[in-house]
Amino acid sequence: MKKCAVIYNPESGKPRDKKDIKMLPSILELNGYDASLCPTKGPKDAVNIIKNLPNDTDLVICCGGDGTLNEGVTGNLSRDNKILMGHLPVGTVNDVGSMYGFTKNMVVNAQMLCDGSVRNIDVCMINGKPFVYVACIGSYVDASFNTPRKLKKKFGRLAYFMHTLVELKDKVRLFNLTYEVDDKIVSGTYSFVFVSNTCRMGGFNNIYKDVKLDDDMFEVVLCTAKTKAELAFLGTKILAGEIKSMPGLEVYKTNRFRIIFEEMPPSWVIDGEEYKHNTREFLFTINKDINMLIPEKNIVKLFSSLEEYKGK
Repeated sequence: MKKCAVIYNPESGKPRDKKDIKMLPSILELNGYDASLCPTKGPKDAVNIIKNLPNDTDLVICCGGDGTLNEGVTGNLSRDNKILMGHLPVGTVNDVGSMYGFTKNMVVNAQMLCDGSVRNIDVCMINGKPFVYVACIGSYVDASFNTPRKLKKKFGRLAYFMHTLVELKDKVRLFNLTYEVDDKIVSGTYSFVFVSNTCRMGGFNNIYKDVKLDDDMFEVVLCTAKTKAELAFLGTKILAGEIKSMPGLEVYKTNRFRIIFEEMPPSWVIDGEEYKHNTREFLFTINKDINMLIPEKNIVKLFSSLEEYKGK
């Protein structure tokens, strides 16, 4: 049988999820895998677990939130022998899992994963640090990692909105910066920067309508709105349709983006987690070294190449 490691965060999800995780080895065994459960014990633990997996491991499944998947990809990229990856969403928002087409049923999702296809995915990099779907900076975006865990367990996704409402009393933070993209150099004052490779962010679908996860490109949005009223207006426009360049937004699709802040900026948010740093300059690129087992449901929508990969 093929060997599979299931990395999971015991703190993510509801009691039902924890019960379903214990069922995964038997489901995977029916699909030809000898699976072992590998619980994380703290932040960044998933990175070390996957780094130290035996080279004969055929599949590693990250079972948790978007942050757990990020840690898994980070650990895998540090290996000489990369392992085929899978993702099973457990958590509050699960943007990546929803984008891939998973349901809210762990057992159903496990079978969808086993029946999926292997795809090479674009992994975005910020100064050599990988992120799977989004890196952002600006006021209020820290809700994903600063919202107390007790609130998330009690209120779920609503907890993030509650935390953001508290922060709305503060002024919009502005950044003087210069960026380079597509042979252009632009300087100005901005309130938000988003670099992403996803059609879903913060629980909202169809932020972009034609995102491909294998086209060697990512999307960049810079916001020049300086007041809460301007941000609210842009928010309604964005949620009403596809993001596009308009007054207040500068939008690009590229595979290389450099940004230099005039002053030291706060932490970025990458895949819902805090990315601390000690620099004013950030370079975004693409890494192509990760293969992912993806459910068939949204493959035609998310991938430009429909060549079938084998080796499940």
